[in-house]
Amino acid sequence: MRDDVMLAALQTVAPGTPLRDALDNVIAGRTGALIVIGDQKGVDALAYGGFEIDAPFTPQRLFELAKMDGAILLDAQSTVIRRANVHLMPNPELPTSETGMRHRTAERVSRQTNAIVISVSQRREVVSLYIKGERRSLEDIEVVLSKASQALQTLERYRTRLTEVSSRLTALELDDLVTFGDVAVVIQRLEMLRRVGRELSRYVVELGTEGRLVRMQADELSAGIEEEYLMLVRDYMPDAGPRKAAAALARVSALTPEQLLDATALAAALGHAPKADVDEQHFRARGYRLLHRVPLLPGTVINRLVERFGTLKSLVGASEQQLDDVDGVGARRARAIRDGLRRMRERAVL
Repeated sequence: MRDDVMLAALQTVAPGTPLRDALDNVIAGRTGALIVIGDQKGVDALAYGGFEIDAPFTPQRLFELAKMDGAILLDAQSTVIRRANVHLMPNPELPTSETGMRHRTAERVSRQTNAIVISVSQRREVVSLYIKGERRSLEDIEVVLSKASQALQTLERYRTRLTEVSSRLTALELDDLVTFGDVAVVIQRLEMLRRVGRELSRYVVELGTEGRLVRMQADELSAGIEEEYLMLVRDYMPDAGPRKAAAALARVSALTPEQLLDATALAAALGHAPKADVDEQHFRARGYRLLHRVPLLPGTVINRLVERFGTLKSLVGASEQQLDDVDGVGARRARAIRDGLRRMRERAVL
């Protein structure tokens, strides 16, 4: 939850936003600033003196007001400058790791309220965001772009490798030769891709209008990943319910990098009893993942098919008439399922 709040805060100061324009002006003017956004009731309890402004926010107004020593208080949407030149007096007993007066005040105010506090260093020209005592310094756009580029390259490599291991798993599933070790390799790649994608999304937020191209590339590389991941987990969980599958994904997401590479830890996250040789055990897919790839096949129909046949092996062996007998399938979809599974077998490579 705190990560989400920090991302939202970074979005408010991303390049292209009025607040970022104001911060850039403050840095260029070498004046420094202490800006507090939101939690009006909590912040006002710590605020003394200053001036009532209640004027619409503009970058130029904030820059001029920053020339005074006190804090500037904005509303939660950063659209109104409420007060300026305010003296903030947070609890001096609250812990702080900062040394400068402005930064100590910023950290303590953030710990004592639900506000977003921004401190601009006059000497070092560094912009720092504080939320509940957590600090995040804004990096130069060129640095963030470089990190985003590296993350994109990693994402591309992971997507290529995922395509390879996923194709191999498809071939094994259609031949009913899957072990949990084969499943674990695909889950590991999906989770690694997901983690890099989350890191990249943070860079995109920080880049603001400068990150449009990065966002487009990231979206293309991540397309369909969440659905593929969920269907794979439903294929190999003891209980394939959507809610339990979502909970299993959350457990896998919480694994450390070392645990993610451990088949036993992965099996436990999916709900299986931990066994030393779990990676060598034979598993049968239910068919969710491959049925999800058949065009124009609704989720409700996929659920009915899995309930009727139980395993992918039974689905592959079913005739068009047997598929047609399932409620909601019909002759046309039955033919599409048979043709779709046949094409997947032809494309899959061991």
